[in-house]
Amino acid sequence: MGAFKYIKASFEKAYKTRSEAYKKRLQAWRKQSTVERVENPVNPIRAKELGYKATKDYIVVRVRTRRGKFKRPRPDLGRKPAKNRLRENPGKPWGWFAEVKAQRFYPNMKVVNSYWVGEDGVAQYYEVIMKTR
Repeated sequence: MGAFKYIKASFEKAYKTRSEAYKKRLQAWRKQSTVERVENPVNPIRAKELGYKATKDYIVVRVRTRRGKFKRPRPDLGRKPAKNRLRENPGKPWGWFAEVKAQRFYPNMKVVNSYWVGEDGVAQYYEVIMKTR
């Protein structure tokens, strides 16, 4: 087995066990803004698999999105009871929403790919790889 596979396995194990370092990282991320540019990717192996290169043209952005379903507003006038559902699936994965947020924040960059880096009780965190146009 090559070094990449060992490093990948160690990241998967760390995400499953929820180590102290992982918890502290999430606490720090919660206090930061929704879209935050980071110097280096948290999981460099995954970033490299998805097209990241350590050059000036590429940047990594960490984006916070919600978890779970969308909350719809409760209708105030008459409806069929079947249409009165409050929570609904967004229809797209949260990673896609993270890519859209990053694209809006950095309009001069192009989204290459994104990957999941963590989640807590309220939010999911994705790292979006971006390249200059």
